[in-house]
Amino acid sequence: MSQRKALMRAAFVAMALASAPLLPSAALGAGPESVSVLAAKLSPAVVNIGTSRQVRGGGGLPFPEAPEGSPLGELFDELNPNQGEGEGAMREARSLGSGFIISADGMVVTNNHVIEGAEEIEVFLPDGRRLSAKLVGADEKTDLAVLKVEADGELPFVEFGDSDTADVGDWVMAIGNPFGLGGSVTIGIVSARNRDIQSGPYDQFIQTDAAINQGNSGGPLFDMDGNVIGINTAIIARGGSSLGIGFAVPGNLAKPVIDQLAQYGETRRGWLGVGIQDVTEDIAASLGRTSTAGAMVIDVTESGPSEGALVEGDIILEFDGKPIPRMRDLPRVVAETAVGTKVPVKVLRNGEEITVEVTLGRLEAGEQLLADAEQKAQEQLAPAETDDEPVGPPPGLTDLVGFELAPIDADVRKEFGLSDATEGIVVTKVTEGSDAAEKGFIPGQLIVEVNQKKVASVEEVTAAVSEAKEAGRPAVLFKVADQTGTERFVAVRLN
Repeated sequence: MSQRKALMRAAFVAMALASAPLLPSAALGAGPESVSVLAAKLSPAVVNIGTSRQVRGGGGLPFPEAPEGSPLGELFDELNPNQGEGEGAMREARSLGSGFIISADGMVVTNNHVIEGAEEIEVFLPDGRRLSAKLVGADEKTDLAVLKVEADGELPFVEFGDSDTADVGDWVMAIGNPFGLGGSVTIGIVSARNRDIQSGPYDQFIQTDAAINQGNSGGPLFDMDGNVIGINTAIIARGGSSLGIGFAVPGNLAKPVIDQLAQYGETRRGWLGVGIQDVTEDIAASLGRTSTAGAMVIDVTESGPSEGALVEGDIILEFDGKPIPRMRDLPRVVAETAVGTKVPVKVLRNGEEITVEVTLGRLEAGEQLLADAEQKAQEQLAPAETDDEPVGPPPGLTDLVGFELAPIDADVRKEFGLSDATEGIVVTKVTEGSDAAEKGFIPGQLIVEVNQKKVASVEEVTAAVSEAKEAGRPAVLFKVADQTGTERFVAVRLN
């Protein structure tokens, strides 16, 4: 290499180094050099969980039959383990999972799906002990369960940390029982937060690339300080093997549930007593808003906590001082609030922000109340017959919103299976390819409100739609109900 070329290369390297950003030394590392000390410290509190139950299937065990008339016939029948049940014979089903001890007296946390339906539960400690476990309580909504084991002396245990401090990119460690192999340690990072995988009403999973496989369910996800920040629950898998994406219930969401299960054997969640839906862009546009934040109230439970305080069409913006950026955030913050608490709720009503107070009820009691009401509504559904002529929709409505309406009469009741008590106006036809059709409008639905005003006739609907058109609004907000009485708000774009 010539001296000139050498000088030019040296100058180029110097320029490159001068222009490169200065990175802290930690950013140049490849992660923690070793987690062996941490794993050794935490592993004694992580347990394997085995369950068993009797299920039908498998046709039972093959067993010879004695020849007809043989004196050994009765003996063969007595010895036959299938007891003549054939395909209905019982067999034992076993499953394996993970868990972790959270107190010295033997409280164990795992997933509900690990122990669901189990007739016997056993906990296997890393030191070789095998302990019978009793189910203290379980919660399907968060897929959590608490077990209790009795042992001679105190047991090693781990503690929860603050899962809200776990940022994307932070190192985490999972310990569990993948494929029944026994205690296994994997390491990775927090890949994402607040994941909604449609598994329950309170989804806000921590996503991680730390390897999680079948059998890891119920095991802990640790931060690098040795605190539990999540409970490994679900994976995206092919053939049961991890594809590098796992999900853990955040510790801050799980801790209150675990405390309630341990104390009461059941959950005691707060209940607001309203049905809600997302504030879509079309709904926001129909109300003259640009923000889709909040949760829209679509019904208020009769005799529920919010009766007289919240009304249909309210958009809940804050609950107990906490902003509600998305609809799915509200059920979680309500559930985490103690039953009987009086909380301020900020809502948008008729274009104005107001604050009302609601004393929370108990969700479990509210669910039973709603179930009873739904059953009663189903029993009242009964079609009727008469010969009255239906009145068709006035011209222009179909062109504007893509569906036709008619008042409810005997023929309409018969056609759509409406009860005698049902009054109002009904959708009779929906234009294929219209925005209304794409939003789920179907014949037989009832129109209850237009732009948050009650309507009782086709003419009132037409007037409200025309008013929105003249005001230059891009969409109209309809409140619709199905034959069971379930209501929701739908914004339909004007043609």
